[in-house]
Amino acid sequence: MKRFFVIKIVCLLSFLSVWGQAQEKLSLSAQIPVVAWYGVPAGEATVERFKELKDAGFTVNFSGYSNQEEVEKALDAALKAGVQLIISCPELRDEPEKTVRRFMKHPAVAGYFLRDEPVVADFPALGEWARKIQSVDNKKYCYLNLFPTGGAEHLKALGVQNYREYVSRFDKEVSLPFLSFDHYPVLGDNVLKAEWYENLEEFSDEARKAGKDFWAFALATKHGPYPIPTRAALRLQLYSDLVYGAQGLQYFTYWTPAGDSFFDYQHGPIGLDGKRTEIYDLVKEMNAEIKSIAGVFLGAKILSVRHTGTTIPRGTKRLTLLPEKVRVLDTHGNGAIVSLFENAGKKYLAIVNRSLVDAMELTFYADSSVKRVLKDGTLVPADAYTATLTVSPGDIVLYLLEK
Repeated sequence: MKRFFVIKIVCLLSFLSVWGQAQEKLSLSAQIPVVAWYGVPAGEATVERFKELKDAGFTVNFSGYSNQEEVEKALDAALKAGVQLIISCPELRDEPEKTVRRFMKHPAVAGYFLRDEPVVADFPALGEWARKIQSVDNKKYCYLNLFPTGGAEHLKALGVQNYREYVSRFDKEVSLPFLSFDHYPVLGDNVLKAEWYENLEEFSDEARKAGKDFWAFALATKHGPYPIPTRAALRLQLYSDLVYGAQGLQYFTYWTPAGDSFFDYQHGPIGLDGKRTEIYDLVKEMNAEIKSIAGVFLGAKILSVRHTGTTIPRGTKRLTLLPEKVRVLDTHGNGAIVSLFENAGKKYLAIVNRSLVDAMELTFYADSSVKRVLKDGTLVPADAYTATLTVSPGDIVLYLLEK
């Protein structure tokens, strides 16, 4: 009896070993840059604080510092914690070449910050500033973030006839290594701005025309008309960014800024008192979730982005033709983003539930060769799952269509 029991245990372990070996897994070691805007401030620039930032899943810190000494202290601490900085200080503006020479060999320098949200009239001076920096250090990037789209008055204030002109003129006149823009689409009562996906369509298309990557944002701090972020809101923003081709993700903000009567910043991951809020844990969870599949998106070439639903967002295209090998893709009336892209010789399909509040019933049939990509990178035959899946608000489902 004892011998029989031992044999059973050996057989079971052998089966588990074979089953474990049979689990095919993608190599997802590549990591998308994740930027903390209003990151660790000068007065808190310690190794411990930067480790806390890294533990939340951030790879890059952006903070404005008052002088070069503060920058140097922050760089040294960040290096020990294993994160990098986009540096900003008055000397970078006043004496760019000299300042860049001082910091360019520091391994914690990711890039150099110019300014946020310029109008067209600012482009010539910004282009000259960037050229001065890059004449000294062309190994690291100059960084600048652009305005989102808006109505006629907004475009007039930018100095353009339309938003595409704004992006294309910036690229021609300033010409940085990649493009970045912010747009915070979630308003109170879980309302999405009508123009958000149109903005993603136009910005991502202009980046492709320029042959450049783009970076995009998610909102992590309540202010003005924007609510406290939820898991669904973060997922929807970040996964929408990724399936449109974003190669860098940014959060506004990490440290809660001291606001004014209008903006009244609240509930950033780190509060005004320097302590963590509940949003810190939410952002940490979100960054870990994305890190597990980031390698699918880093370096991806977007082939098409389409939308489903009774109505689709302004400026987008409806899904009318299924990708090869997919037989049925039905979101049962709830809107979804359907992105087809390729990366490292593989073709993928991503489906994002576009709702902030409602789960989505996804019915999916495909050839037996199609694999589902789980969030730890494991590949499982798509037909191992029931044909209809429930997708949480803002969440993503990934499939590998072809090797």
